Amino acid sequence: MNSDSVYNQIAEIEREIALLPKGSITKKKINNKDYYYHRITRNGKRFEDYVSFDQVSELKAQIEKRKALEKKLKELKRMIPEEEPDGDLNAVKGLNFNTRVRTGRQLESQIAITRRYKKRECISVLRDYVFGPLQDKVLIIYGLRRTGKTTMIRQILTELPPEEFSKAAFIQVTTGDSLDDINADLSMLERNGFRYVFIDEVTLIEDFIEGAALFSDIYASSGMKIILSGTDSLGFAFTREEQLYDRCILLHTTFIPYREFEEVLGLKGIDEYIRYGGTMSLGGIDYNSDTPFSDSRHAEEYIDTAIAKNIQHSLKAYQYGGHFRLLLDLYERGELTNVINRVVENINHSFTKSVIEKTFKSHDISVTAANLLRDREKPINIKDHMDLDKVTSGIMKLLDILNKEDQSIQIEDDHMIQIKEYLTMLDLILEIDLESLPKVSNKGKITVITQPGMRYAQAEAIVENILLDEQFQELSAVDRKRILDRLLSEIRGRMMEDIILLETRLACPDKKVFKLQFPVGEFDMVVCDPGNLTCSIYEVKYSTEQVPEQYRHLINEEKCSMTSHRYGDITGKYVIYRGEPTKDGDVQYLNVEGYLKSLGKS
Repeated sequence: MNSDSVYNQIAEIEREIALLPKGSITKKKINNKDYYYHRITRNGKRFEDYVSFDQVSELKAQIEKRKALEKKLKELKRMIPEEEPDGDLNAVKGLNFNTRVRTGRQLESQIAITRRYKKRECISVLRDYVFGPLQDKVLIIYGLRRTGKTTMIRQILTELPPEEFSKAAFIQVTTGDSLDDINADLSMLERNGFRYVFIDEVTLIEDFIEGAALFSDIYASSGMKIILSGTDSLGFAFTREEQLYDRCILLHTTFIPYREFEEVLGLKGIDEYIRYGGTMSLGGIDYNSDTPFSDSRHAEEYIDTAIAKNIQHSLKAYQYGGHFRLLLDLYERGELTNVINRVVENINHSFTKSVIEKTFKSHDISVTAANLLRDREKPINIKDHMDLDKVTSGIMKLLDILNKEDQSIQIEDDHMIQIKEYLTMLDLILEIDLESLPKVSNKGKITVITQPGMRYAQAEAIVENILLDEQFQELSAVDRKRILDRLLSEIRGRMMEDIILLETRLACPDKKVFKLQFPVGEFDMVVCDPGNLTCSIYEVKYSTEQVPEQYRHLINEEKCSMTSHRYGDITGKYVIYRGEPTKDGDVQYLNVEGYLKSLGKS
């Protein structure tokens, strides 16, 4: 195992340890009854907090998990090779830092592997800050796990000329580091002429949110370039609103568009993006290895650690856990992941309390069943060929989904409002307008997930459970393949539509991008230019074939007349599909990969 891999594992474990409780559980017998307490030391004083009986086992498991991770952390730290002296950096010889500070040859060794990686587009923001004029602001790089934050820092360090690289330092924050420790090290670095300081996982510092102004007011204002990064996106969002208001530049890494997925990872095709898109962790030929969306178990773990724990850590740190308390209660009962998964699975895009309260039924199976039943060539009722209750139960177990009667906390509208706000802050969801004609007052929103791999992993969990069903196995191999292919094709089709809506909306901030519904039928996407009073209309088809049926709505005179009357002249009619670009009358066929790569290009 190379040292770079060891450092990555150490950082991951330290992040997880920070979210787990310290201390121990004690039991006292009072009046012949057992009472349990959580014993913990705070600021040098010992406290014992009462723990209800139904919370004891969970708390005990979390404390044991923390101890196991701390043991593993010690083993990993013993694997770190002894650090070489810095050689040419005589200025730092003999200095004793309080935190893990790397400079010179040590830093060069740490960043060497990233020289062969391609760079994300958003590195331009970091480059402008590092090489631009001095200012009294810090740069914050934040986003979900495995979206390229630390790699980006290492890559920009490789761009520094030798004389400037000798003035750069990288601080890896670990659990237990305090703001005082960081302050002392920054002061020491400043006295020794360092001008570029990169601080990774800075939100692990317990008092970071309350004391973050230190970085801008003292060091950035004195001429240092301070770059902060970390996984706790919400912690940075809170900091921006409090201590670093108007004194920070934000660089968010969570959303990775298709063109970057192809260019940076070296992987091509909308199907690959649907299956793995959302992180920079897929092997490919140009980047890191491994992916959190390789199967439903890994995706579930990612949702829990990268999203639910992200929220929990921010709540714990911000205003001593008092802000958005409802979500902290949900997390502590182990039910926050359930709510997130229910919303992600519901491909109808409804982000409401009713989604969580309904008895769970796989929307993917329901849609596929309805379409197969209406199949003109060979209709089949798949519900007659599987134990639907058993399959549904298996899906719920894999995805950690609970029905209302199994939830220990009743989900209220406030829970949904808060979760939606947080997932928006994490850049995990985006709302797309849903408009209607001729009843223009019928307006709505659809919620799109920005990490397709997370959504597709749920689809594979459904397939996994169908394949285990004995009743389903009685079908012929041909029918089994047809049903499963149709299921995954239906899901990919709806996801491809979401991806196109999302990326078009983000690439065209000066235009209105929405879905348009009619009493019968719809335009999958409308792109309207309010200034010029023009619009383009689109159908999205998960197909490689060109069929006139695909654009029947686009050439419907009544629909087009209503649309142009409401939004302006129609300047283009398009079908986005997986085949080659072509034209059929007034309708242009666009290849989906080509279309997505064209977005955002000036």
